[in-house]
Amino acid sequence: MAAQASIAKLHSPLKELLTGALTDITAAFGRTEKDQVEVAEWVENVASGTVGRPEDLKDLDTQLVPRTYLVSNYLTAADVAVYGALHPVFSQLQSAQYYSHPALTRYFDHIQSRPAVRKAAEGLAPAFSLVTFDLESTPKVERKADAPKEKKKTAKLTTETPAESSKVLGKEIKKAVAAEPTPGVEGAQAGKAQKKEKKEKKPAAANEGGKKDAGGKKAAAEPEGNGEPVPSMIDLRVGRIVDIKVHPDADGLYVEQIDFGEESGPRTVVSGLVKYIPIEQLRDKFLVGVCNLKPANMRGVKSFAMVLCATHPDGKEAGIEVVQPPPKSKVGDRVFFEGSEYENATPLSQLNPKKKIFETIQPGFTTLETKEAAWVNPVTKTVHRIRSTEGVCVAPSFVGASLS
Repeated sequence: MAAQASIAKLHSPLKELLTGALTDITAAFGRTEKDQVEVAEWVENVASGTVGRPEDLKDLDTQLVPRTYLVSNYLTAADVAVYGALHPVFSQLQSAQYYSHPALTRYFDHIQSRPAVRKAAEGLAPAFSLVTFDLESTPKVERKADAPKEKKKTAKLTTETPAESSKVLGKEIKKAVAAEPTPGVEGAQAGKAQKKEKKEKKPAAANEGGKKDAGGKKAAAEPEGNGEPVPSMIDLRVGRIVDIKVHPDADGLYVEQIDFGEESGPRTVVSGLVKYIPIEQLRDKFLVGVCNLKPANMRGVKSFAMVLCATHPDGKEAGIEVVQPPPKSKVGDRVFFEGSEYENATPLSQLNPKKKIFETIQPGFTTLETKEAAWVNPVTKTVHRIRSTEGVCVAPSFVGASLS
């Protein structure tokens, strides 16, 4: 294998670090042929000395902005080799220097903390000693507010003749009152938002349990979700399939009745699992449901939730399985993300499809080497396991799976 041949070219103690760590890493050289080629390329680059040079840190930082690992979404020999090549540089950096490479710093700290890497590194001390970072003092990125939209309209109006300007201005004012209240008319804006929200909620109220949560308590007023998408906006709950059949008009879809512990009774849910999971395995199945997506028509049947599933790293054809809530779970149990900023937050009553909140968060959903379901923050790379008060949710068989 190309990657193994490249390891032989590494200098000591990096070669020993890689050799020691690989014994504890699943699929260290890649799970697919494509991944194997990429792993080999990274190890070869480390062996040739083209990784770890101070002048290349900026480019590497850019590459790592959207990634947890160098290859796919799991730890490989490529990560261990690059970590070892970066160690002499990072062990000498001052805070101002590693603050300027946030993605690379986050990546380095994550890799050095992986159990397999740490175990191998400790056996080679002090060559790969733990590098500590003052991440709490990282300067915050200042975000500039968007320029008010009405300025563009004013500029356009001033190019008209007085008569034309008067007509256009009258039209713009009517549009603003009817659809887009100007900043500062907060009372009118809030009133329209509430009316719109009531209209959107009304059709789904009967099937979604009204305004009561899983425990039967009246829910507090929900935020509108205008801020940056965060995972705690997603309403995850434990459910149980109480009835299931194949969709009458679509052979690839199941129509399930799922009990989420709501007074209104089970929800109708449509899922595309026919080709992947036999119906017998889903009867009376406990699962985790995404309960605040906007209801959607699926070939004539309206679906009021989504079953959270894990897809094998090699794709759907390699397998899909239902994410399992912890043992002793009860229908309606709240499922949340670990972390003080998420655990006690209230989910939105309904995700606005236009804001693409779920789509923004979903790429960070994965399963760890322990098969535990988690969300990995794409910026900080902190890991937040998905759990209830009974324990952590898992995918029974998959490591590095995508959740959706």
